[in-house]
Amino acid sequence: MVIPKEMPNFDAVMKKILKVDTPNVFARQVLAPELHPLVSIIHFDELPPIHSSLNNYGVYGLFIQKEFPKNLSYGMKTIQASDASVIAVAPGQIGGMEDTGEELRLSGWVLLWSPDLLHGTELEAKMGSYQYFSYFATESLLLEPAEWDSIERLLTLMREELQGHADSPALRDILLGYLHLILEYCQRSYLRQLSQEDRGGDDLLKRMHRLLEQYFLEGKQYDNGLPSVRYLATELAYSPHYFGDLVHQATGGTAINYIHTFILNKAKSLLMNGYNVSETAHLLGFDYSQHFTRLFKRLAGVSPTDFLGK
Repeated sequence: MVIPKEMPNFDAVMKKILKVDTPNVFARQVLAPELHPLVSIIHFDELPPIHSSLNNYGVYGLFIQKEFPKNLSYGMKTIQASDASVIAVAPGQIGGMEDTGEELRLSGWVLLWSPDLLHGTELEAKMGSYQYFSYFATESLLLEPAEWDSIERLLTLMREELQGHADSPALRDILLGYLHLILEYCQRSYLRQLSQEDRGGDDLLKRMHRLLEQYFLEGKQYDNGLPSVRYLATELAYSPHYFGDLVHQATGGTAINYIHTFILNKAKSLLMNGYNVSETAHLLGFDYSQHFTRLFKRLAGVSPTDFLGK
């Protein structure tokens, strides 16, 4: 199990976060050409050395690189990035690395796109099935050489379309077609990796975490409140007692502590993305914001307000 790492000096970090509300915000950050208001394709090999940044994403993104910097954060934890692999980010997520003053020379690509590009399309409805955008991903998606080459060709073709044609419905349809193919290559890598991981001892935790993600994605917290140990055990076909023993064996802690850690990290993400305490409590399924504040302070050691430095 990967234990979430708390970000140090949070007040200072908050001031340094780059809000990537549109794809071109990041393009300007790394001095890359701006090709379209809703899509950015960046080839690091063509750029001068860049400075790292901790980013608050309002867009989708695929970071497809030969080698990633060490100690990249993804949500409230560190992600392990392999060579020739992909890290996927989604709106509302925070990731990257604070600027240490060191110049980085990277090799690979970045594809960023606004949710507006997907609005009303079949691909928009399908985005929820690409689980590799989840914060639970603790490793990058390892690409086989042929997959890397295929994705690179698709990115090259996308960029040529953006460079050679003005924005139009036809252009966006072409871009969506290429984007869909790239996402499917990533999906194949994800499923291959998931199959390999599920043969290990952390299969239960992965299924448990995916179930928690789905619980909030489907809005079950609004009718049922916070997810319970009994709910998870039932969905995973275990008795609550046996399920608790399995979680303790895998983590050294209790199932309810695992659930509370999940909720805490979700709460931190919501707070860092501009939701106030009351809104965050509601989105997580708390009947009263005071109950949320009490749980947050017990787990994090500070109140939600103090966490934001207000």
